[in-house]
Amino acid sequence: MGRKPMVRPGGRSARVQASVHAAVRELESEVGREALTVPLVATRAGVTPSTIYRRWGDLQELLSDVAVERLRPETAPEETGNLRTDLEAWAEQFLEEMASPTGRAYIRDALLGDPDGSNAGQCSAYAAEQIDVVLARAAERGESAPETETILDRVVAPVMYRILFRPDGLDAAYARRLVSGLLDPADR
Repeated sequence: MGRKPMVRPGGRSARVQASVHAAVRELESEVGREALTVPLVATRAGVTPSTIYRRWGDLQELLSDVAVERLRPETAPEETGNLRTDLEAWAEQFLEEMASPTGRAYIRDALLGDPDGSNAGQCSAYAAEQIDVVLARAAERGESAPETETILDRVVAPVMYRILFRPDGLDAAYARRLVSGLLDPADR
C-alpha cells in the first residue's frame, strides 16, 4: 500500500496532505471518529478516494498519519534555568499531554496504523528532539547531564508504559519522581 514518506512533501502533495488532515480533524469533531470513511474524508478534502488509498493505503493508516502530526510538539520545552527543573517541567507536560484522553487516542491511532513502526519512530524522535533542547540548554550553562537515550529509557519509556497499561497514578508527582530517579540514582 502507498505509505507517505517521513519527509514533509512539497507542492501539490503538501496541499493534499494538509487538506486531508484538516478534513479528518473537522469530521472527527463533527460526526465522530467512528463515522469516518475514506469517501467522506475525500469529499471534504476535495480529493478522490483513490488519492487517499494511493497515499495512505486505508483509513487506519490515514488516522495514524494524522495522529503522528498531532503528537508533534508545538513549542520548545519550558526553560526554567537548570536541568532538574527543565526536565521536570518537560516530563510533567509530556505526561499530561500523552495521558489525556486526546493524547491516548492519538497514541492508539499512531500505533494501530503503523505496520512498519515508522510512526512510532517518529513519535520517539519528537520526544528526543525536545530532550535534546533541554540538554543543549544544560550544556550551555555548564551542567552535566545524562544522555538523551538514558532519559528516553528512564523517563519517557515508563510514562508510555503506564499510559498504555497502568494508567492509575499518573500525575506531575510521578513525572518528578522519574526525573529524580534519573538525576539522583542513590535516592531510588
